[in-house]
Amino acid sequence: MVSRRALEALTAAITGAFGVAIAVSSLDNGIGWGTGGVESGTFPFMTGLIVTAGSLYNLARGLMAGRESLISAHDLKRVGALFLPAVAFVALIPVLGMYAVTGIYMFATLRLQNRVAAWRAGVIAVVAVVALYAVFERAFQVELPHGWLGAALDW
Repeated sequence: MVSRRALEALTAAITGAFGVAIAVSSLDNGIGWGTGGVESGTFPFMTGLIVTAGSLYNLARGLMAGRESLISAHDLKRVGALFLPAVAFVALIPVLGMYAVTGIYMFATLRLQNRVAAWRAGVIAVVAVVALYAVFERAFQVELPHGWLGAALDW
């Protein structure tokens, strides 16, 4: 379904865009020598150029690759079953907060994908949320996003 050539080209384009973004954004910090030595944008700029060069090399090699299919429809479904819930998890953090979304994600993943009993999935999700809260909010004193739900409940 997806050829090696297409996959290599897509990956090279994504990493190349990342490299270009790094290089361009480092220009604001300066990329030469200043009065105090090397300016702060020099290393990110060179790193961005290296990533971009590597991506161009991978693009050239990928375009020479064969057209055999690497990913079947079944493989795409399996990747989607992992990727789409993760996207939903990240998208819901600003709305519901890290703790609520983590509980929902843990429960849904255990229940729907792993077919764990509902009571057991619920217990594991609650324990995970309590552990997350204890470690970050109490032990490290780092507030994770509480989202609009947390703001509405004044947490």
